[in-house]
Amino acid sequence: MARRIGLLGCGRIGRVHAASIAANPRAELAVAYDPFEAAAGEVAAQHGGVAATDARVVLDDDSIDAVVIASPTPTHVELLTQAVRAGKAVLCEKPIDLDLARVDACAAELAGAEAGVMIGFNRRFDPSIRQVQERVAAGEIGRLEQLTIISRDPAPPPLSYVRESGGLFRDMTIHDFDLARFFLGEVVEVTATGANLVDPAIGEAGDIDSAVVVLRGREGALASITNSRRATYGYDQRVEAFGSDATLSVVNQRPTSVLYSDAGVTDVAAPYLNFFLDRYAAAYAAELDHLLDRMDDGAAPSPAFADGRAALVLADAALESLRTGRTVKVPA
Repeated sequence: MARRIGLLGCGRIGRVHAASIAANPRAELAVAYDPFEAAAGEVAAQHGGVAATDARVVLDDDSIDAVVIASPTPTHVELLTQAVRAGKAVLCEKPIDLDLARVDACAAELAGAEAGVMIGFNRRFDPSIRQVQERVAAGEIGRLEQLTIISRDPAPPPLSYVRESGGLFRDMTIHDFDLARFFLGEVVEVTATGANLVDPAIGEAGDIDSAVVVLRGREGALASITNSRRATYGYDQRVEAFGSDATLSVVNQRPTSVLYSDAGVTDVAAPYLNFFLDRYAAAYAAELDHLLDRMDDGAAPSPAFADGRAALVLADAALESLRTGRTVKVPA
């Protein structure tokens, strides 16, 4: 029998999850909630289920097995807490909250039950990235010495989003912080620098649009993260794991692998995929499958609540490093 899932939030990322649920034979979209009636109605009409403008319709329905929280970040803690108390499995988009103290208060209130919460760091489920991580963990490249993560968006988000996002490190780099932990394990040092090179208005809004962060893992490996809010050539998502014996890389993806050559050009290809929905479509599907698997076998999902907290700790450390110009030690 398909698992009945309630969707909390029908904005851009909510619609991604709705499509994943509708496409998965093991799941069905039971209720699409959003405070804006039109948004909830559009998602329900396209992907099934009923529309609701009150979250209690989802949370109070005992027939709903799980919820996906895709609402604005300030609502995550309250909805997550209520869903766990209602006995539902939870997949919550990142970040859990922008305030670490609020995250810790949520964990204390749930008294261990947060261990069953899954956080939406979908890049762990990208087939290429996951294969590289598994091969690194198996020792194929020898000792991991350097990890390089490049993550650049095609264009900046709207300024209204920038003002509410919590800043580049908590909004964008947080995916890369989790990815670094996926490969390195625990991180003990963070050194960050940033600038406004893309849009002066982002600086006026109190944020940066370009950053380079260096991390040191507990076992000594180094990771570098390069972010930009603009890449004119498409969505730039690359990873390289460099080891003592070999290296493994994830390159940018295109719609096809067709190349064109003539007397004047060689190996001309289609542009890179230009949006995260295209680049990580398979990852979102695999992420949902992982949640369903853990619901079936009763094991804890991963990435878990603790991983969401750890990524936020790294984001806060990067902000401190940016402000002070110093390397920041990460609390154990």
